[in-house]
Amino acid sequence: MSRTADHRNAMLANMAISLIMHKRITTTLAKAKALKKYVEPLITRCKEDSTNSRRVVFSHLQNKEALKELFGIVADKVGERPGGYTRIIKLGTRQGDAAQICFIELVDFNENMAKAPKAAKKTRRSRKAAPKAEAAEETVVAEEQKVEESAE
Repeated sequence: MSRTADHRNAMLANMAISLIMHKRITTTLAKAKALKKYVEPLITRCKEDSTNSRRVVFSHLQNKEALKELFGIVADKVGERPGGYTRIIKLGTRQGDAAQICFIELVDFNENMAKAPKAAKKTRRSRKAAPKAEAAEETVVAEEQKVEESAE
């Protein structure tokens, strides 16, 4: 990311704090991928609430409020999850420099994604088949009506 190691670590720590506090942030794709590798081990560490794990996480974040949030609310939600605590959703490109922009969010905190039923994938073939099927049904109904009329 064209930064010195100290700058990169400080940036990732600040982004991790923002992600923990706000549950979703918008950033570039490269930063989001780096943040995912940085924050997932911290979330795994928060599943065991011990003094040692709190000290290890605090050495990375240096923020008491984020630590409380991580070991409180976040740890309760991800307690049963074996991994994969974050999700990256691509948004497109930024107009100024054409950088790829995305959301990175904590998976268990997005109620819209959790409640949304998965829609069946539509293909071109199914779209073309539907009008033909309707037309076929109409012709069958019309033929049945003709048969009934001729029988009477």
